[in-house]
Amino acid sequence: MKTWLAVLCACVFAFGSTQAETQRVHVFVALADNEHQGIAKVPPKIGNGDDAANNLYWGTTDGFKSVFGRSKAWKLERTEENPTPQILERRSYRHTSKDCVLVAEAWRGKNIQQCLEAFFANLRDRKSDLTAFVGHNGLMDGPVAVSPLDASTSTDAIVLCCMSANWFKPHLEALKARPVLSTQQFMYPGSFLLRDALEVWLRGGPRSEIRMAAAKAYATNQKISVKAAAGVFTKLE
Repeated sequence: MKTWLAVLCACVFAFGSTQAETQRVHVFVALADNEHQGIAKVPPKIGNGDDAANNLYWGTTDGFKSVFGRSKAWKLERTEENPTPQILERRSYRHTSKDCVLVAEAWRGKNIQQCLEAFFANLRDRKSDLTAFVGHNGLMDGPVAVSPLDASTSTDAIVLCCMSANWFKPHLEALKARPVLSTQQFMYPGSFLLRDALEVWLRGGPRSEIRMAAAKAYATNQKISVKAAAGVFTKLE
């Protein structure tokens, strides 16, 4: 009897462990928008915040859809067109070797403030193990209110926009969110940074390794030294 009970308990424990191991990542991409954001103007075709397919942060070579579409580590499972008036496309992926699902949303450029509100709400509600924001630093254009959260657990965040460390720090601290990758200079938030940072995060690597993975990817893309590229990202370790 004890033997069968032990086997049953082991099976229940194994099932519970498998369920708990699935990690969730949510990526909020605010499309570049020449008209509605305080960005350095880009060519009109890639700076149209209502055109995800050609947008700088989504459809171009270094945009999210293209970068993760080429990745052998992520398999596309589902695509939704216009799931809400503010979101032009939502894509769901599963990692090919890690137990992780990723959902990414392309938000209209004019709705960047709502995108940021959704990003912070996702952190507040602990809906994902890691929540990422990619795009223009909308906090430079206008404030987004965040109320302090009384929580005993933390959650991880990646913020890929210009000088995100100082601008987002009070909000992340209020929500008890741990930044694993942020920036301290003006920069180009290509999604190759997110792709390489996630590989380190998924295997439980320290923030120093996440920062260096991003630095190496940025150095390759911008054709600068790794040392110079590392200066773009905040030392969080």
